[in-house]
Amino acid sequence: MLWSLAKVILFVAFIAALALGVGLLAETGEAMRITVAGWEFTIGPVQAVVLAGLLLAAVWLTLKVLGLIAAVIHFLNGDETAISRYFDRNRERKGFTALSESMLALASGEPKLALSRAQAAERLLGKPEITTLLVAQAAEAAGDGKRATEAYKALLADEKTRFVGVRGLLHQKLAEGDREVALKLAEKAYQLRPKHAETLDILLKLQSDAGDWSGARATLGAKLRAGTLPKDVFRRRDAVLALQQAQTVIDESASIEAREAAIEANRLSPDLIPAAALAARAYIEKGDKKNATRVLKKAWEVMPHPDLAAAFAAIEPEETPVERLKRFRTLTALRPDNDETRMLEAELLLAVEDFPAARRALGDVATRHPTQRSLAILAAIARGEGAEEALIRDLVAKAIAAPRGPQWCCDKCQAIHASWHPVCSNCGGFDTLSWREPPSVATPSPALADLLPLIEARPEPVPEPEPEAVREAEPPEDRTPLDEIARRAN
Repeated sequence: MLWSLAKVILFVAFIAALALGVGLLAETGEAMRITVAGWEFTIGPVQAVVLAGLLLAAVWLTLKVLGLIAAVIHFLNGDETAISRYFDRNRERKGFTALSESMLALASGEPKLALSRAQAAERLLGKPEITTLLVAQAAEAAGDGKRATEAYKALLADEKTRFVGVRGLLHQKLAEGDREVALKLAEKAYQLRPKHAETLDILLKLQSDAGDWSGARATLGAKLRAGTLPKDVFRRRDAVLALQQAQTVIDESASIEAREAAIEANRLSPDLIPAAALAARAYIEKGDKKNATRVLKKAWEVMPHPDLAAAFAAIEPEETPVERLKRFRTLTALRPDNDETRMLEAELLLAVEDFPAARRALGDVATRHPTQRSLAILAAIARGEGAEEALIRDLVAKAIAAPRGPQWCCDKCQAIHASWHPVCSNCGGFDTLSWREPPSVATPSPALADLLPLIEARPEPVPEPEPEAVREAEPPEDRTPLDEIARRAN
């Protein structure tokens, strides 16, 4: 808008200056005398300016006529393309001018002007590998999706521009949300350019979203061969994909393949907690308790986690609480000062009703790093030791308001997940979930509010359940360790 107004103002100023100049020349009264071959001509200043302009036009026209005559002479001498080249030069000059104007307009944020000039360049130049792409980009910028699609499809006809056309259509389908067609286009683009980094990233993302874990692993290998992925990152992400492939196979009730895929995932990345837990359960299903124990101990040494403890408990599901406590000491001895190890050992001691030992095992975890689980264990210990009801109610109230502790958090968008997944359901990030404290305090579980009546009134004795952290089955998503401990303490 402002540029259009500026152009109008400049045009009016030019006309005014021209009129002023003509008026000044007319007012001078001076005349010019020209003598040619005995003829004498007298002209005024304005006529002199007009004559100079006509002379320049005559020279330009003469040069054009001479060029055309030269082209005709070359044609008569046998050069069949001389005349066409003469006219093509002018056409080409105009085409490149339109092309440059289109590129400048596109860069300056004038998509409609860029589109019109690109179409003019396309008509004048006859170079679709240049102009058709520019038309497509200008049409996209101008919001003309139909025109852009036609241009990208036109690029598919030429082998030199086929990849560009496929890539353009791919981005269009991604913008439209048509991921099924986008996946097919990404596969075609990968066939055309197997080492194209952007194509590999898009294909990997689409395959992961579609659950094609086998294809995603092949694409990941292509990224490694193309040199766009470090080897250590490749191993970690390949393990993630192998793990998800194993879980998919389990869902399809193919136990042999599930065991193989789970064990492979653990071999690729032994510190991946879900892979270690799944591999251990695969060994347990085979009756190989030794290897299951080895896998879990190796993973526990890297990072203690409740899922590993649950899998370790599944190795001997029929053992008594005393036997379980004794067997778990081979696991807890690996990282004795870790908070997860301390809470696990305290839960095991609560199961055998050794409350003083449970307090010693818990140590200062509940005061140094209060969470729902650590405060719940402390409340259960206090109840078992016969503490006053006011103290127990205070601990339960603190547990209700406390954060839930480490959870599966996305490193990209900070979304919290109840269980591990290779792709964040919130932002779509691949391999971004890590076991850590969320950046903000999580909302306490509503189930904790039910604990206060259990602490205030003693119910009838019930059979003692196993500690939550070492149950054979994995806990539901919304259950907390406090539920089990409160029932056990009563």
